[in-house]
Parts: sequence; C-alpha cells; structure tokens
Amino acid sequence: MTDPSATPVLPAAVVHGCAAGPAVPDVLLIHGAGGDHRHFPPALTDLPGVRVHALDLPGHGAAEGRFADSVEVYADAVAAYVESRGLARVVLAGHSMGGAVVMTLALRAPAWLRAQVLIGTGSRLKVLPVLFDLIDDDWPGAVATIVSGLFGPDADPAQVEAVRGRYLDGPPARLRADLRACTRFDIGERLGTLRLPTLVVSGALDVMTPPKYGRALAAAIPGAHHVEIAGAGHMLALERPQAVRAALAGFLTTLDHAQE
Repeated sequence: MTDPSATPVLPAAVVHGCAAGPAVPDVLLIHGAGGDHRHFPPALTDLPGVRVHALDLPGHGAAEGRFADSVEVYADAVAAYVESRGLARVVLAGHSMGGAVVMTLALRAPAWLRAQVLIGTGSRLKVLPVLFDLIDDDWPGAVATIVSGLFGPDADPAQVEAVRGRYLDGPPARLRADLRACTRFDIGERLGTLRLPTLVVSGALDVMTPPKYGRALAAAIPGAHHVEIAGAGHMLALERPQAVRAALAGFLTTLDHAQE
C-alpha cells in the first residue's frame, strides 16, 4: 500500500456474466495508460462461466477520483474494489500498464488472487523522455505519435480512429501521469518470486512491448505460459479479440481443472 491511512478511490466497472456467488470466478480486466474499459471488446467481457469486471481506473472513463503517476496507487484502488465487493476467487488480467498493476498486486500475494493474465506488457515499461515533452508542447502530435505505434498494419481504420479520438478527448495530464507510472515500473528482479498461474499474451507485431518482453516474463515467472497472437500489435485485444478470447478461455479452463 502507498499510504495505509488513505482510502483509495474505487475504480468504476462494467460487470458482465454470471450472477454473484462464491463458486463463480471473477475476472477483472485492467486497461492501459490513458485508456478505459472500452479497450476490452465484447469478445473478452462475455466469457462463459465467469463474471467479468471491465474496470475504469481512478480518473479514467466513468471512475471518480484522480489519475496517478504510480502503479502502486492504481494497485491499491483495484485491491480496494475487490475487497469492497467481497470477491474471493479473482483472476486479474491487465493490458500494458494494466499488466504492471496486475503484477504489482501479484507480488503482494493477496488471498483472493487466483491467477494473472499479462497482455502486451513487460517487467519494465520505460517511456522515451521526448514523449513527455511532446505531450506538453503538442498534444495532437503526441497522440498521433502514440497511436501510430499501437496497432498492427491490418487494424481496422475506424477502430484506430476511435482510439485516437478517445485519447484526444482526454486531458493530456492523465496520459502524462500514466506514462510516468509506466516509466517508474521495474520489477524484473522480483518476477521469480511470483507463485501463481500465469498466462502471458503478446502481439506478434507489437512495437511498444515486443513479444520478447512476453517471452521474458514467461521465462522468469515459474510455470507461466506464453501465447503470441499473429498479426496483432500492441492493442491486440481490439485487433484480434477472438484469438485473445481463445487464449484467455483456455487458460481459465486449466484453472477449473486444477480446482477439481
């Protein structure tokens, strides 16, 4: 926790799937920098046999509070959300910065955390310093630069434009803070201490967190499994939703079998 005396602002959530019950696993989807729950399409929020919570981190989407420049603060907020709802069997799935939030929570080893899914992320998420200057000096240019690296060459142009528009509509300070949180994140030396089922998913054409980042995660986390999605860039959940869904659903099935 960053400050035990502080009360974290809870994320907002769009919840899909099964009715509440102790036997129903809860899958929490955590978006990346400057994003919100819309980074996860219906193929990922409509999974059989589980309840899916597509989160908006504080200061993002419909969530109240302020964005943060610390992954730890976002991790506190997600933990508070889980505890406020009394969730007991949780799978955390995070994309990019959201993956950093997931790993931060996994290192804390809360009793409610059953497994983690790391999508388009790494143990370090360094951001080029020039990008912070560009955000301050030329917001449209900064967004154009970022979006140009988010998608693979076969991405739907309408989808690319929708993401670009959402970034442009948001405050520059939010993306700046999120990217600062990313650049401060580095847990490489601690990955080997993680002891929970782990799925790592990478886009084969991701230039922001290349597949080698995912392979490194899977090699360092005991028992982790790595899946590479052909033709996908950094926004692989939007670009190849059915392939990501298949990987996630298959992983959840292995957890069910382990429970038996």
